[in-house]
Amino acid sequence: MSTVEVKNVKNEKVGEVELNDLIFNREVKKYVLHDVVRSQRAAKRAGTASTKTRADVRGSSAKPWRQKGTGRARAGTRKSPIWRGGGVAFGPKPRDFSFKLNRKVKQQAVSMALSARFQEGNLVVIDDFSMEAIKTRDFVNVMQVLELNNALIVVDSDNETLSKSSRNVPGYKVMKSEGLNVYDILLHEKLVLLHPAIENLEERLTV
Repeated sequence: MSTVEVKNVKNEKVGEVELNDLIFNREVKKYVLHDVVRSQRAAKRAGTASTKTRADVRGSSAKPWRQKGTGRARAGTRKSPIWRGGGVAFGPKPRDFSFKLNRKVKQQAVSMALSARFQEGNLVVIDDFSMEAIKTRDFVNVMQVLELNNALIVVDSDNETLSKSSRNVPGYKVMKSEGLNVYDILLHEKLVLLHPAIENLEERLTV
C-alpha cells in the first residue's frame, strides 16, 4: 500500500492516507489511455455535417443539350458534381463517430490515469474543501495557498458552493467521483482528491 499526505486548505499536513496500489500505483500503459481518450472525444463529436448529393439538389432533370453535334462534352444533368451548383460527390453525411470499448478497459484506464498522477507527484489529497459562500476570490486564494495553477478537483458529493466559485476560473474543474474520467484527469496538471472521494473511487474501480 502506498501512502500520501493529507493536507488542509491552508496547505498544512494533517495526516496520511493509504492508497490501493491496484488503483493508484499500477503500471501505466499509454496505449490504453490513448484508446480511451480517443473513444471519449469521438463520442462527443456531433456528426451532423451533411452535404447534398446529385439526388438531393433541386433542379430540372432535363438533359442540358443533345448528346451529339454541338461540339461540347456530353452532359446528362445540371446536378452533376462537376457543375457549379450541382451535388457533392462523396461528401459527409450524418454519422455516429463513437466506438465501443469494454467496461473493464475503461475502468483500468481511469486507474492508470490516477496512477500516472500519483507517480508524477501530482496527486494532492485534502481533508475538506467547504466554503461559506459562493465567492470566486476565496477559491482563487485557496488555490494560491495550495500552489495549484491547473487542477481537477474531485469531490465525493455535490458541492454547489465550490462548483460555482470555481466555474469562472480558467484551468480548474470540480467533478464528482462518479463522473471521473481519463480525459479530464490527463487534461489537468494536478489532481486534487477530497479524502472521502478516495473510498468512492476504490469501490468503483475495484474490478
